[in-house]
Amino acid sequence: MIGHADLPISLLLAATSSRFYNSGSSNSHFLNERQAGGVIRPSVEYLFEGVACQAKRLNNDKVVTCLITDSRRVVPGALFFAIGGLRTNGNYFVEEAVDRGAIAIVTEEDLGARFPIDVIQVDDVRQTLALVSRLFYEKPDEHLSLTGVTGTNGKTTVSMLTQHLIGGSDQVGLVGTVRYDLGKRTLPSFRTTPESVDIYSLLSQMVTNGCREAVMEISSHGIDQKRTYGLDVDVAVFLNLTQDHIDYHKNMDAYFEVKQRLFNGEMGRKPKAAVINADCRYGRKLIEAVKDELPIKTFGMSEQADVRASEIKLFHDRTEFKLTWPEGEARVSSPLLGGFNVSNLLAALTIAYAHEKCLDNALSRLATFPGVPGRMERIDAGQNYNLLVDYAHTDDALSHACGMLREITRGKLIVVFGCGGDRDRTKRAPMLKAVLGGADVVYATADNPRSEPLEQIFDDMSAAEGSDQVHFVDDRRDAISRALDAANPGDCVLIAGKGHETYQEFDGTVTPFDDRSVARELIRLKQS
Repeated sequence: MIGHADLPISLLLAATSSRFYNSGSSNSHFLNERQAGGVIRPSVEYLFEGVACQAKRLNNDKVVTCLITDSRRVVPGALFFAIGGLRTNGNYFVEEAVDRGAIAIVTEEDLGARFPIDVIQVDDVRQTLALVSRLFYEKPDEHLSLTGVTGTNGKTTVSMLTQHLIGGSDQVGLVGTVRYDLGKRTLPSFRTTPESVDIYSLLSQMVTNGCREAVMEISSHGIDQKRTYGLDVDVAVFLNLTQDHIDYHKNMDAYFEVKQRLFNGEMGRKPKAAVINADCRYGRKLIEAVKDELPIKTFGMSEQADVRASEIKLFHDRTEFKLTWPEGEARVSSPLLGGFNVSNLLAALTIAYAHEKCLDNALSRLATFPGVPGRMERIDAGQNYNLLVDYAHTDDALSHACGMLREITRGKLIVVFGCGGDRDRTKRAPMLKAVLGGADVVYATADNPRSEPLEQIFDDMSAAEGSDQVHFVDDRRDAISRALDAANPGDCVLIAGKGHETYQEFDGTVTPFDDRSVARELIRLKQS
């Protein structure tokens, strides 16, 4: 039997090896003895003091060793949260949780008076998990100056760039799509915005390791599923909003409404300040909605933006522009390519500005930024054409990527990309249309088909006008190989959609696949 979620071992260890220990007494909400350097383990009653409950049946005020959402991970002393998921329901597995040693079940359902262990019935298990997790890990967000970054495109670049500009990975924690930086160690990321119990575990480790600041990518799913409920965010950042996740949110208005919750207090707590893109129409809408509730710093190309760019020049190996902010101006040169990266740079610099950092110091650190894995990452294996790998997987991101590369490419622009399976089918034709609008040669191929037939994905893409000019190639490696064969000196090849990812998903099977490694290997083979 399995639970609704399968946490990775790295985070399982972080969650179950909690900061609390068993001191051997249960006469109060907190057990009263300490080990040297230890922290007192909390009781169930203590963790639920401020939580609204429909019913709470506690026969003994037991101590809690860990908070678990997957029945397979339950250990003695665990508090099991039965969360209803998209594919299954944690309530199906409460008996397994009991058998494995859970001391209480948190659920939205009435499990009956005869249920063998303690039960806490609540209106919203996810919200409860967030509130309890925050207390279990001793409110680590209160000890961090926390920046939360949301938006359809650019979250990873802006988050990693911000981390670099305000102090670097040793001093500034990071929770994002590529990795989790905890101050003294780094974990591979498994989800852009993890479950709330994992968020607080990660933040707790950052505090323990000496971090005083942190940057977190916050996805719309993370907001809607209340993984960030009650989080003490100092600066909330809105980058942009374009079509994505419509299979989940149903329409753009609903998508925007979810994003807005990060700023208006519907997530249980308002941020102390906001940074918002004034060039995005949804950004301007958000400004109007919260301008009387939060101090706002804006960024963009318009004269009205607090931090703005002008005199932009795009080159094949760098981007230059004039930066202006209320107290000064400077010339900026960055290896990040394209107009959309000007917006990303502005966002990161505005975040630093909102945190009252010296922008001159931030700009001096910009020269040492190593770039973001899989975000317009240049691959140089000795070939005589330009080759880049990027994560662009929406029509807007692909349009911007192609437009930028068109401006700096004197030859042909050749694009390899695909559309994910089991995701929003309505965005597939617009994605192909966006690529056709900028590329000379297009190879459509497998991205992560998941459980969906590739033929169905290609059919949906083919609804775009001009699809008869596209090369549809089932195998992604073969598609990349054909694109490289078609490239001549002065051309540019863009491999889009997967970026930093090192796998492909086929019908429940995860297969190793890294666009960057595959491209380098193919170039070496062709050269030899």
